[in-house]
Amino acid sequence: MSALVHDGTAVLGRHLQRIRHAPAITVMTQTMPIVFLLFFGYVFGSALAMPGAEYRAFLVPGMLVATAAGGLMTGMFQAAQDSHRGVMDRFRTLPVSRAAVPLGQALADLVASAVGTVPLILVGLAIGWRIEGTALEALGAFGLLLLFRFATTWIGILLGLASQSEEAAGQLGSATFMLPLLSNAYIPTDGMPGWLRTVAEWNPISAVTTAVRLLFGNAPVPTDAAWPVAHPVAGALLWSLALIALFAPLAVRRYARR
Repeated sequence: MSALVHDGTAVLGRHLQRIRHAPAITVMTQTMPIVFLLFFGYVFGSALAMPGAEYRAFLVPGMLVATAAGGLMTGMFQAAQDSHRGVMDRFRTLPVSRAAVPLGQALADLVASAVGTVPLILVGLAIGWRIEGTALEALGAFGLLLLFRFATTWIGILLGLASQSEEAAGQLGSATFMLPLLSNAYIPTDGMPGWLRTVAEWNPISAVTTAVRLLFGNAPVPTDAAWPVAHPVAGALLWSLALIALFAPLAVRRYARR
């Protein structure tokens, strides 16, 4: 365990240095959610039954969760880049814990995501979103966001290690943009056709989004929803922990065997 902590911390530092020396990527990943928030909030909001301010209060938690789900894309791209440029091979020649390398990447992404979320929160506050729940509930919401980001990053790391090239990983990562669209992150699911509503509500993003909205005090739990959305906090925790329990060992195994 001590070797894992020591080696994981070293890999974490390496990835944080990598992020610091790639400011363009950092700026892009921080500004795109803000652009989407303003676009959806002021363009789509005018086409929905909700008044503009009410929709933006509904939208900000969904955008925070959609940003957390972006760990899938960043984890995939960084793992594929290191794998196909020989970085992973060099790590394997060193006396480093096999779990430390993907773990360090996942933790570095978590730190970067926590810092990168601050501008999005500030813009959300500027356009009228407010945290209506208690301080403890708000901390719980932020904790769920970080836990979900950590879970999606492990999925991305596994897919990046399994990718055939950096280009393939980039194309697949871009396709993950569709996942928040098939959820309640941007619009309520009660107006969807029956089958599509079922798919959207069993999307992990929907459970996490509903839990975050509930804890922030921005929206009540929908009625007649699927179990993960009807019990959002439990659903969000179960989805996140299940994804970590499944994909973290697979990613470590894939890294060790490659």
